[in-house]
Amino acid sequence: MKQVILAAHFPGVNNQTVWSDPAAGSQIDFSSFVHLARTAERGRFDFFFLADGQRLREQRGRIHDLDVVGRPDSLTVLAGLAAVTDHLGLAGTINATFNEPYDLARRLATLDHLSGGRAGWNVVTSSDAFTGENFRRGGYLDHSRRYERAEEFVRTVRELWDSWKAEDLVADPAGGTFSAGDAGAFAHHGAFFDIEGRFNVPRSPQGHPLTIQAGDSGEGREFAAAHADAIFSRHGRLEDGQAFYRDVKARAVAHGRSPDSLKILPGVTFALGDTDAEAQENADHIRRQQVSPQTAILLLEQVWNRDLSSYDPEGPLPEIDPLVSDDSISKGRTRLTHDPLETAARWRALAEEKRLGIRDLIIEVTGRQSFIGSPARVAEEINTFVQGDASDGFILVPHLTPAGLDEFVDKVVPLLQERGVLRTEYETTTLRGHLGLEDV
Repeated sequence: MKQVILAAHFPGVNNQTVWSDPAAGSQIDFSSFVHLARTAERGRFDFFFLADGQRLREQRGRIHDLDVVGRPDSLTVLAGLAAVTDHLGLAGTINATFNEPYDLARRLATLDHLSGGRAGWNVVTSSDAFTGENFRRGGYLDHSRRYERAEEFVRTVRELWDSWKAEDLVADPAGGTFSAGDAGAFAHHGAFFDIEGRFNVPRSPQGHPLTIQAGDSGEGREFAAAHADAIFSRHGRLEDGQAFYRDVKARAVAHGRSPDSLKILPGVTFALGDTDAEAQENADHIRRQQVSPQTAILLLEQVWNRDLSSYDPEGPLPEIDPLVSDDSISKGRTRLTHDPLETAARWRALAEEKRLGIRDLIIEVTGRQSFIGSPARVAEEINTFVQGDASDGFILVPHLTPAGLDEFVDKVVPLLQERGVLRTEYETTTLRGHLGLEDV
């Protein structure tokens, strides 16, 4: 049977976080990161995942309530976690639009050395001029060019990593000599980057830190198939997951790769209970915490692109249509839809069919894939997705910081281990090794 890949997403600034829950802790204190990472390692997870953002998001000129704790630098946090974990992979989101290949290649290679080969990089792009205002040159790229830059960025970073071979470091204490030959020498001349020199970090334990990509568009799938070791997906039903799985694996083969060299890892939430009914009650309670009345209006505004603060969250959808404009009411966030008029029509039909007010509708349409049930049911469903080729594993997104993963590790992990689909001890030392990928 296929082994289930598991990763732990730190629940920081996102719509799944319930920061107002009495059980919630700090989203920025280092002890919170340590707790989740050590819990994941205790559960023999493959890696810890940290999201990131380059600017505080705004709506109607105000900082979004989920961003109030700020966004600390991913690689700094992961370097700290390397010192308090022994086996767990450490992956972070780093933008390919607002960084430079040399600097980022150096920082990722350093993390790979410090962690003994456990570094991972989630490549993201941005065509958002609002975010680009934070950067000296604006950092703005048209949407059509962001993947072009990202493709060359990844290729350039890998050229830098490959500029050192494993045998390049040669030292002779007796003769007092040191030789590295042409190690580190590079020259890249492309449309976005024109650089040459010597890379100053020797080859790291994995050769190439793991590369992850998130994107469901045709461009995103093609980019992942050509360059990524793992890809996030968002498909909640088994059949949808299987269709995505077949499509992306086939694209990888078309690029001359083995289908096993690209892992499909949906981001999912979960809610547990002693019985399935109790778990559903817990899930309903969590969703109402995640989508407060204020959050419901904010999310609706992202589609309508209008100030809807005067509307009752428990009342009906606006009768007016969304405002179609390139200028969004929400700054620094990915839009919920590219066709607001079609989305509004679909939401109105759903609201009428199920007699839903604004908040209940938003709860229904914004929920990501979730496993809900007793520990036995959740373990069974996770394994069904993996063995049925709808995914290779999952990125778990708990709703509480930092202890939201504890119950899963205590109750679901042992059942997966009993099935023989999750390791009971780590048998590999690198993140690539954990995922069944060869070091480069």
